[in-house]
Amino acid sequence: MKISGFTIIRNAILNDYPIVEAIKSILPVVDEMLVSVGKSDDDTLKLIQAIDSDKIRIVQTEWDMNLRKGGQVLAVETDKALAQIAADSDWAFYIQADEVLHEQYHQQIRQACEQYVDDKRVEGLLFDYLHFFGTYRYHGDSRKWYRREIRIIRNENNPSKTPISAYRDAQGFRRGQEKLMVKHCGAAIYHYGWVKSPKQMKTKIKNVSRFWKEGEAWEKELRSDDVFDYNAFDSLKEFEGTHPAVMTNRILAQNWKVDLDISRKKFKLKNALLYWFEKKTGRRLFEFRNYRLLK
Repeated sequence: MKISGFTIIRNAILNDYPIVEAIKSILPVVDEMLVSVGKSDDDTLKLIQAIDSDKIRIVQTEWDMNLRKGGQVLAVETDKALAQIAADSDWAFYIQADEVLHEQYHQQIRQACEQYVDDKRVEGLLFDYLHFFGTYRYHGDSRKWYRREIRIIRNENNPSKTPISAYRDAQGFRRGQEKLMVKHCGAAIYHYGWVKSPKQMKTKIKNVSRFWKEGEAWEKELRSDDVFDYNAFDSLKEFEGTHPAVMTNRILAQNWKVDLDISRKKFKLKNALLYWFEKKTGRRLFEFRNYRLLK
């Protein structure tokens, strides 16, 4: 069995993406790691080239910013990277620039890939998500954060089938418009996209908002304050676990302080009731699922 990892990245330094940690976190799981580096306004290429691993293969690309509406360019670049992984790989493991895998899941993921490699019903493997917010101490526990998403897909070479490809802004994957049949792999992805200093967070938002906003909406974002207000949350929870080992230096280097009163819940009535029901039952009503879970 062979697993290829793949990711895309552009302007990693300007936007303070933990891309090095993301790549290193899945290297023990994969047999090769394809990194597609977009033409950047910083030294992103040198940053990736400095990672010491013979598993890494770098390809360079230029993003078509005319495709930025709805984050379309992210899906296009993800598909371009997927197309360049080894043809003899059974699985493709996608990791985004602000996602990190905890080492406690390495063996579990390899075992899941082994278990389902010959079960052609299984088109992908599903991961839980922890979305950190403000600092490394807090993570979101409301329904505004997606709970699960596909990060491993079957690598196919079947011209008679519609290929598996990135969906919308590459949050997940589908076969055309059809949701993939998946099994849960038992692992979680740690998402750090909302953990930056208030100033750096706002810088990133202004830089990447053009992938989802245009015209006056984008101009308004550019004119907004230069400091992000982390108090605009509905519900957070104290993190009680451990972070991936590859994140240690980044966590130690945190040089900002965010004081958040996580005892306060900021819901409208409907969302408050849905939140209460979920915490009581473990079920998320009316949840959007970008997959079909096999029994």
